[in-house]
Amino acid sequence: MPSWRLLAWAGARVLDRGTGGLGTALGSGNRTDIWILVRSLHGKSGTWWDEHLSEENVSFVKQLVSDENKAQLASKLCPLKDEPWPIHPWEPGGSSRVGLIALKLGMMPLWTKDGKKHVVTLLQVQDCHVLKYTPKENHNGKMAALTVGGKTVSRFHKSTSVLEFYQELGLPPKQKVKMFNVTDNAVIKPGTPLYAAHFRPGQYVDVTAKTIGKGFQGVMKRWGFKGQPATHGQTKTHRRPGAISTGDVARVWPGTKMPGQLGNVDRTAFGLKIKDSILPAYKDFCKNLPFPTYFPDEDEKELPEDLYDEEVCQPGAPSMTFS
Repeated sequence: MPSWRLLAWAGARVLDRGTGGLGTALGSGNRTDIWILVRSLHGKSGTWWDEHLSEENVSFVKQLVSDENKAQLASKLCPLKDEPWPIHPWEPGGSSRVGLIALKLGMMPLWTKDGKKHVVTLLQVQDCHVLKYTPKENHNGKMAALTVGGKTVSRFHKSTSVLEFYQELGLPPKQKVKMFNVTDNAVIKPGTPLYAAHFRPGQYVDVTAKTIGKGFQGVMKRWGFKGQPATHGQTKTHRRPGAISTGDVARVWPGTKMPGQLGNVDRTAFGLKIKDSILPAYKDFCKNLPFPTYFPDEDEKELPEDLYDEEVCQPGAPSMTFS
């Protein structure tokens, strides 16, 4: 590379500046300390965004960007006023809607009216928007695709190309971006916000997320192997897998269960039921899902903030009734 060659040439010139060269300089009593600083430039600019700003200016710029993000999100709250794409009706047996990106808050117990306890996961739909529409001709030829982003993040650590993409949409950068396959009648205009009202209490959904990473683990923890006996002549083989192949094969077959990385991979839980949901106002309490998604309307009546499934016992309900 020319840059490294130039650096090596400059270093050689600096080290060879004495009359007798480097050997003379090291052999003499005059010792010279030479410091060479190499800085890697990952982008067009070689400085951090706040390198030449004072503390007051840094806080001012952060507040200015925060206000701009809030203004951009507020301008997308009513997509029906901004010439939305035509809304098509739901077709039985062949309609697929877009999904959501949610943030896991934690877990809590819920009780149903028959007295059974259920452990539920709390999810929050935070700043979820449609970012891009890909027609089926440019995707897989069968279904179209919608790219969805969730949770606003700082724009100071994003590349220029990514910021230009979000600037055209009029949205702040997103932390998580995923693609969902949809049918032609469920296409949504890019920039449309997605709410928790996209789903209804009592509906069954499929949830995909990363599992907890447990690092490099052995076969007993990773695959549930029994292990070797504790006594009877066993020496330092108690948690080892044992034979992994035969002498005739003289190879290890692909897919053999061996020690390795455990967790930190995407897993999908199918058929999870929505029991409790904090949703914005929508038209009625029926379980008919909005298609292609929920569009807020200022004329709608305010509804209770907490919506529960019919089988869930609400916290404020009496635990005992007398007849």
